[in-house]
Amino acid sequence: MTAADLLKDLKNRKYKPIYLLHGEEPYYIDLVSNFVEHKLLPDAEKGFNQTVFYGKDTDIMSVLNASKRYPMMADYQVVLVKEAQDMKWGSEDPDKKGINPVLSYLDNPLKSTILVFCYKYGKFDKRKKTYKAIEKNGIIFESSPLYDSKIPAWIEDFLAEKNYKISQQATFMLSEYLGNDLSKIANELEKLMLNIPAGQEITLKQIQDNIGISKEYNVFELQTALSKKDTLKANQIINYFEANPKANPIVLVLGNLNNFFTKVLLYHYAKDKSPQNLARELGVSPYFIKDYEQAARSYNQWKTMRIISYLREYDVKSKGVESNTDHGGLMKELMFKILH
Repeated sequence: MTAADLLKDLKNRKYKPIYLLHGEEPYYIDLVSNFVEHKLLPDAEKGFNQTVFYGKDTDIMSVLNASKRYPMMADYQVVLVKEAQDMKWGSEDPDKKGINPVLSYLDNPLKSTILVFCYKYGKFDKRKKTYKAIEKNGIIFESSPLYDSKIPAWIEDFLAEKNYKISQQATFMLSEYLGNDLSKIANELEKLMLNIPAGQEITLKQIQDNIGISKEYNVFELQTALSKKDTLKANQIINYFEANPKANPIVLVLGNLNNFFTKVLLYHYAKDKSPQNLARELGVSPYFIKDYEQAARSYNQWKTMRIISYLREYDVKSKGVESNTDHGGLMKELMFKILH
């Protein structure tokens, strides 16, 4: 079941007594959680029939005791547990009477209660009896991270739902600059849409103007300079990064460069170098294949592998391991090793 399917059922009042939303990608968990909290019950019913817990401030028995109450002057009550990964779930062992109170409720949940656990940043242990009881009597939704290659299509779909289009260049820059953190991407897109009328196409210039990416000095221009072995331009960009560390944190720069050169390595090993196949293999638009062709001409596969090794080495150094050099100095060292 997808998040869209789950939300559709909730909007159509097709409820289950228990929901477990878990996984490493928090975006969809938050999306469903926000709908449950703000849209599931009418405002007039929330005061008596909606209870919100936070995992670190509660335990499973408090949650289940609330779940056993009957709704007041309504068909349903909602019990929402946010940050359930921080909650004390208790033992699954039976008590002296051979009964486990947690499993007892999960095996026979109250039909008039909609109990929602939001378990973020990791997967719930599927071997546990708790998981199996929820699976039997409710809905389990797993929110998994998207592969980097899927992010551009996700951005396009997100904007299309809100009546916007976006150019390929702008999509690529966003996906490369923001990575695969869907919450961060959605937040930036929401801010962007405040300044652009619906129905318009979002351009590269608008991305640069509104999301703080310098037109001349950004990680994409750095990739281009490195691809062409343009030492002067590469060092100008690194000097700009050093002067503006908050806008260009080293972890972001290294992550983007690692992603870029990993794709250059894939280019070297691709047997079919047609634009269509390369776009599929590298997970990019055919429009950008020329950038990887240029880099592959500048760096053979062995040098590309050494560059990826350098990037990993300097990622460790940037975290203070066996290095006292400032981030600007580390980037300058790295550029020298890549270019020579």
